[in-house]
Amino acid sequence: MILGVAEKPLARVLVPVITLALAAGVGLAFFIAALVRPPELPVDTNPAPLAGHTLCAAVVVVFPSDAEMRAAVPSVRDDPKARRVFVDPPSLSLLAVPGTDLEAWAQELHARFRTAERVTVIDADATAAQLKLTAPPPKCPREGEY
Repeated sequence: MILGVAEKPLARVLVPVITLALAAGVGLAFFIAALVRPPELPVDTNPAPLAGHTLCAAVVVVFPSDAEMRAAVPSVRDDPKARRVFVDPPSLSLLAVPGTDLEAWAQELHARFRTAERVTVIDADATAAQLKLTAPPPKCPREGEY
């Protein structure tokens, strides 16, 4: 006895196969993106001494006194753009989380800390490009320090 096999219309078979292939492709794309993306940099906004660190991409806020600098520390520690905070009396040197516009952040900090004597952006790559040096310094790593 021969049993007949019911044939499914092509559309009933093809739609699940295409859906499965698309899902696998999207999953593979996310997996590859996760492998290629650089790891997140650690955030530690507890003030640390600047000595021994060479910054190449940072915002420096200079205060008239150590007391005013210490008063500003809690605000900087809670700033979502701050990744590291270095202290060198009476100034704070701030490394930003990747993707932060240093110039815009400097203006924001200047407006926040009206008593600050100076707010300066350290950007070694931009400075080297402006000066058109024949032997530029090494490229600043995304960590913001050499």
